[in-house]
Amino acid sequence: MTRPLRIGNASGFYGDRFDAMRDMLTGGPLDVLTGDYLAELTMLILGRDRLKDPSRGYAKTFLRQLEECLGLAQERGVKIVANAGGLNPAGLADAVRELAGRLGVGVRVAHVEGDDLGARFPDALTANAYLGGAGIAACLRAGADVVVTGRVTDAALVSGPAAAHFGWGDGDHDRLAGAVVAGHILECGTQATGGNYAFFGGRSPHELLRPGFPLAEIHEDGSSVITKHDGTGGFVDVGTVTAQLLYETSGARYAGPDVTARLDTVTLTQEGPDRVRVAGVRGEAPPPTLKVGLNRLGGFRNEVVFVLTGLDVEAKADLVRAQVEDALGRAKSRPQEVRWELVRADRPDAASEEAASALLRLVVRDPQQDPVGRALSGAAIELALGSYPGFHVTAPPGKGAPYGVFEAAYAERGTVDHVAVLPGGERTPVEALGDTRALEDLAPPPLPAPLPHGPTRRAPLGLVAGARSGDKGGDANVGVWVRTDDAWRWLAHELTVERFRELMPETAELTVVRHVLPNLRALNFVVEGILGAGVASQARFDPQAKGLGEWLRARHLDVPAALLEPTQPQTELAEPTEVLP
Repeated sequence: MTRPLRIGNASGFYGDRFDAMRDMLTGGPLDVLTGDYLAELTMLILGRDRLKDPSRGYAKTFLRQLEECLGLAQERGVKIVANAGGLNPAGLADAVRELAGRLGVGVRVAHVEGDDLGARFPDALTANAYLGGAGIAACLRAGADVVVTGRVTDAALVSGPAAAHFGWGDGDHDRLAGAVVAGHILECGTQATGGNYAFFGGRSPHELLRPGFPLAEIHEDGSSVITKHDGTGGFVDVGTVTAQLLYETSGARYAGPDVTARLDTVTLTQEGPDRVRVAGVRGEAPPPTLKVGLNRLGGFRNEVVFVLTGLDVEAKADLVRAQVEDALGRAKSRPQEVRWELVRADRPDAASEEAASALLRLVVRDPQQDPVGRALSGAAIELALGSYPGFHVTAPPGKGAPYGVFEAAYAERGTVDHVAVLPGGERTPVEALGDTRALEDLAPPPLPAPLPHGPTRRAPLGLVAGARSGDKGGDANVGVWVRTDDAWRWLAHELTVERFRELMPETAELTVVRHVLPNLRALNFVVEGILGAGVASQARFDPQAKGLGEWLRARHLDVPAALLEPTQPQTELAEPTEVLP
């Protein structure tokens, strides 16, 4: 079968738009509809659910969506593939069968398991290997209508169906890499169709009110066209696709269990309205190990935010900080970690009380709950009538809540029992790939010739460059791209690691690695350790680094005046001048 395969997405996270599944099924033709429900934080949430009830551990929203849409999918001949199984894919598969029986819908249900490595990591709440798409492909080849999985890579939800449809084998690295890139573009839903997009200015609020979810038309050679159903909101252009390509990646080699995709070989072309062709993707054998995501309960945390209004903000902060520290020192048990952060959001001569107020945030952590609960409540609230003028807080501290710690480990792929449980119940082992390649960084590619010197203006970086940022464990990545060749000639030389640190002082003492992707006119910065022990540890104000890129875009530097003149963004990314090794 060589016709293009139309794969859509209906979920980018656990909690995404509930009616997206129905919208995608009714909005136009599809062959496969995928749903991505898992993230590092989600696995922790599901782990806590499983502690309360061992029969749970999967995304319950998926079942409620199927209650509305399972019959519709069957009528339209659309296969459904989702990682909503979380920590209990077998349990979710049984629940889908029970639902189908109750609805009178005759569907064949299969699931993929083997990712749970809890026995190897007994001190972890969850321990799951990131599996590839081969198990999904085996289920679909056996006639499954619905496939649910546990922890697979997000892109596997697309590479698995594509491999099944086209008959690709393990050695079809370039084809698989193309499907992985398409899967990465689809995985976060409407982030590929104008959601969270840096250059949203100039678009009407009506256009962005409800962006349509994306779909990929995947061809037999691994190339694809990213688009959306006609008549849905949002937009698809080279910029939206570039932004999502850079999201939560690092260097030119994008490693996964199916294949290592070479992001430095991707070419993007605007084929027409809301149609971007993704082509030229090269692939290499995957690494010999699989990533394993570990979630542990790290202890308990609590916080209180003091509001400091009007004059003498610094002095008010010093006073309440000294009072709370004194009270915590006299408490029966002082929290193990105490962290203060003053946010100067106040403005002089403000027209509203809120605009005249700064926020002083106190976060405490401890292995035990009492030091962050009673101790903090007493230290903070008992000051209400004896501290700085205008004393109040945004909310009183509670008892303290548990927080998680994420860690990445690795397992030899041959030691992980990847199993496809077919619609008839047969358990089919998915053989470990024999062809692997150790992951190594590529040599930095040559930079373009610098832009000639000329007049400059002090201006925000974001007038020229887009950005998108996100989290990977305790690290953050910030992808930065521009839309013209001249802007690329400037950005590639201007935004060095040193300039990045200068613009983002929070990164000054951290390891920052820059990756150059000329085909995309993009730089990708990985900031190691800025998120502490991962999103669930809530180590900073923005625990998932979602706003890090927008902060960078808001920073001012000397920008060539010629780049600040209105230009029409290019719709095609130029072919590379040389083939990189």
